Amino acid sequence: MTDHIESAGGRPWGRRWFLRAATVAAAMLLPHASRAEKAPIGAVADLRGEAFREVRSERRLLAPAAPLFVHDLVGTGAGSRVTLHLGKDTVVHLGENARLTIDRFLVDAGGEITLQSGPILYDHREGAGPDRMQIRSAFGQIAVRGTRFFAGPSAGVFGVFVERGSVAVTAGGARVVLEAGQGTNIVQPGADPTPPVLWKPPRIQAALDSVQ
Repeated sequence: MTDHIESAGGRPWGRRWFLRAATVAAAMLLPHASRAEKAPIGAVADLRGEAFREVRSERRLLAPAAPLFVHDLVGTGAGSRVTLHLGKDTVVHLGENARLTIDRFLVDAGGEITLQSGPILYDHREGAGPDRMQIRSAFGQIAVRGTRFFAGPSAGVFGVFVERGSVAVTAGGARVVLEAGQGTNIVQPGADPTPPVLWKPPRIQAALDSVQ
């Protein structure tokens, strides 16, 4: 016997009717879910030279005010610089030949970024509250603690320097915590970070010049 339920008017509502209704409801919800997933999480604030965003091997040139989305790979060309606003309180500066993927980002809740190449200056607005961002690269992982710091090629190695706040750098089998004015070197992927030391002004300036 076929399962059915009587409607208010006495008409039988069978299993097939419910399956069709469920399919229609799901189809109506999908566009809303798709729009939520594609909501921008930031935008290009400034650009010098050439920059692009790439999703699923599709590359599009960026311009000021262009929106940014989770899973975007943002890249720059030779001699180029780009400044990105993420959420309300975070600014990311990328130097030339940089490649950065926004893996996950929630406004006011942090996220994850993968730095594939090039230099980055990460700046979370002072007084904006805690910042739970993780930045990964082939050289190690940086746990952000509400700060302004540089990471990338510096003096022939991969360097991390904190201008304000602090970060924890984990690489190889070791972990160091950097405070304001301190930096560390990672000679190659898999190597331990060197103990924190104060960077000298010429090296600091060179690092900042590479992203601004």
